[in-house]
Amino acid sequence: MEESYQAAVRRERMQSIQALNFELKYMIVGHTTAFQEAFESFLRLAENRTRSLFEAAYRPMAKEAAEPVKELFTDISLYILGAETTVENAVLRFFDSLFPLVYSRLINPGITDLSEDYTECLRLTRQDINPFGHYSKNMVTELSKSLWASRMLSQALSLGTEVINTTEHAALTKECSRALVRMQYCPHCQGLTLIRPCVGYCLNVMRGCLASVSELDMQWREYISTLEYLTNEMGASHDLEIALTGIWNSINEAILHAQLNGPQLSATVDKVCGQPKQQEGNLSSGHIVPLKKATEAQTLVLAHASLNNRRREFINYMKRSRTFYASIAERLCDGDLVMRDSSTCWNGEDVVESYTSRVVSSGLKAQINNPELKVRGLDPLISNLIDKLQNFNQLDAEKAKLKLERWSSRDTGSGGGRSEELETSGDCDDEDGCQGSGDRIHTAGKCVFSGHIQSLEIPMCHS
Repeated sequence: MEESYQAAVRRERMQSIQALNFELKYMIVGHTTAFQEAFESFLRLAENRTRSLFEAAYRPMAKEAAEPVKELFTDISLYILGAETTVENAVLRFFDSLFPLVYSRLINPGITDLSEDYTECLRLTRQDINPFGHYSKNMVTELSKSLWASRMLSQALSLGTEVINTTEHAALTKECSRALVRMQYCPHCQGLTLIRPCVGYCLNVMRGCLASVSELDMQWREYISTLEYLTNEMGASHDLEIALTGIWNSINEAILHAQLNGPQLSATVDKVCGQPKQQEGNLSSGHIVPLKKATEAQTLVLAHASLNNRRREFINYMKRSRTFYASIAERLCDGDLVMRDSSTCWNGEDVVESYTSRVVSSGLKAQINNPELKVRGLDPLISNLIDKLQNFNQLDAEKAKLKLERWSSRDTGSGGGRSEELETSGDCDDEDGCQGSGDRIHTAGKCVFSGHIQSLEIPMCHS
């Protein structure tokens, strides 16, 4: 019978804790789902807009650029979800793949032989001559700020769910099970089925049983502060939506920069990789079609507003849960479990008018003086959770600031020796080989390719 009662109290305690956790878990899981749906939506919009850029403005390379674009956004998605990768690696890998296409389809569209060796040489050359100027570096910096905050928030939400699930299923010790049976079912042996435990008695038993769980209190409070910081960052300077939807513009500016410096790039590439076979005659860069962005913009605004509303609702609720683990014993002893409006209650041995033993406070150390049960130490599962929270909570505003400052001081290319040289107005002399095919003439704020004037809704050229 005692074993049956112990099984019953373990089941009841788990159900009681699950009931307490329900709203908190619902908010965290719900926001996790909303966050994932939102960033996936923004990723799709950003990828579609980038694809549209190539289809409309750089059609000769649009088909071949589809795979690098797909890989870039896949890498971004994996980074946000916590994969062991970096934004810098994703962006630079994209530009490594993009340069051979820009060089052979836009700067020198007459190239007919683009072998694997020549393509690989172009990829390696990009790292040294930095053909995309500061635009690739700026793209790394801007995305790193936003995606870092999103990545950390994603990890924070996963950690919050893990904390709740672990505390729901934390095993009760034998001492705890016996104390719960004595508190709830021993009166039945005397025929006292309606008598309930005294409030102080219940608090001692619950605080002893949940001593390990209550040790989460300090780190949980810090976790909520970190969560609030990340949520604010997501809605401020590290806005995920703005960063993702601005990718197409960064890529466009980078390609324009490479085209403007095409002659210098060609001269350098010829020295390093040799001169590939070229078709005679000047090839057109293709007809340009204006981009249609109204529907995407409307969808983006709605998704942005929805996420911001959920974000505010979520963090306001989480701030109210700061004391959740400090007060969990009190919540379990509240309501129908104990006698509050009666002159008598159960103290573990008899029916009394009041509980006279000392009522200990929450926490592991306080249980030394607990008169109802012995607490032998910290639950290993809870100890592991505390370590995880502590490691995560080491994130603070100053560390974030230092991390982001490092991005702004880094150079993009591994060599970078010619980056300053290539960030010029595009002027060159005959020795630089300015009369090659695919030359760009910069006049009156318009870009001319082989006699075709480009006009596009995107700010393609600069006067």
